[in-house]
Amino acid sequence: MLSGDIPPNQTIYLKNLNEKVKKEELKRSLYALFSQYGRILDVVALKTPRLRGQAWIAFSEVPAASNAVRQMQNFPFYDKPMRIQYAKTKSDCIAKAEGSFVPREKKKKQDEKAERKRRAEDAPPSAVPNGTRAENGATTAPFRQGNTSAQEAAAPNNILFIENLPHETTSMMLELLFQQYPGFREVRMIEAKPGIAFVEFEDDVQSSMAMQALQGFKITPQNPMAITFAKK
Repeated sequence: MLSGDIPPNQTIYLKNLNEKVKKEELKRSLYALFSQYGRILDVVALKTPRLRGQAWIAFSEVPAASNAVRQMQNFPFYDKPMRIQYAKTKSDCIAKAEGSFVPREKKKKQDEKAERKRRAEDAPPSAVPNGTRAENGATTAPFRQGNTSAQEAAAPNNILFIENLPHETTSMMLELLFQQYPGFREVRMIEAKPGIAFVEFEDDVQSSMAMQALQGFKITPQNPMAITFAKK
């Protein structure tokens, strides 16, 4: 492992990233890929000449960072194997971001909390964020709402239908998520219909494994993925 003598901490340092990827796409893709290991507080990626090809991800807990270092070491990210280690200190993230890390983190958490509250008040029960309570006090599972009939109508097959994706989702982001599972073939997105995608596997057993693993996975805090078998 590349971490050497650096003690485990909440922030991980990534290098050997593809320098051709735009900064915002890079940050979104890193968030989508690494949020499966735990809650992410911040993703820092700068495009200055000295810092290209590098990024920092701050998790809320050390075990999440440790798991990410172990599982994602040398993962082919935009065709280049990632090199991952713990950040030397939290100040790495502070210095590279050219600002104070803690206030940024607190502000982001406050903004997310305010946004969740606003959405919970404005949205109908089926759109309430995962784990919140509807007016009747029952816990909701929004990524399953409205999909029961689709699951009943479509028999298990090798193609998955993905809904509730944020509109900025790219096919590359989905490929990075689904190619971790055996039998992955391709992602198909429909340009005229943002928010949905089809993911093809070699057989229905492999597609079922991916569905179970990623059902409800949040590409953003407000967008848990809804996965069903595609109708044929």
